[in-house]
Amino acid sequence: MRTNLTDLANVIRSKNSGPYELTLDIIFNDYEGFERVKQGGFINQDLICSLYNITPDQIVGIIAYEPAKAIKATIKRPICSGDLGDTDVYGAQQHAPLLGLEFDIS
Repeated sequence: MRTNLTDLANVIRSKNSGPYELTLDIIFNDYEGFERVKQGGFINQDLICSLYNITPDQIVGIIAYEPAKAIKATIKRPICSGDLGDTDVYGAQQHAPLLGLEFDIS
């Protein structure tokens, strides 16, 4: 059964994690959805690299944080926050590629 990430997570956001990194947060509606996505390994290095057109060395980490029912991925920013050419000083608009994700979850 194909399930949209937006149906499983009530918060999908991005934000700066300092001036050189960006954190993507997926906070799930319930532990069942969180566990299904976590156990399925859907949010992984290959997915993040594909969505953000980056290489694995640009991923700082991907963690499942059980107390918050969340999966967090931190990546290196392509441009330092506030530098010339930066289009999102706060990193708050970088979660959009996550919004279209669908998974086969049984």
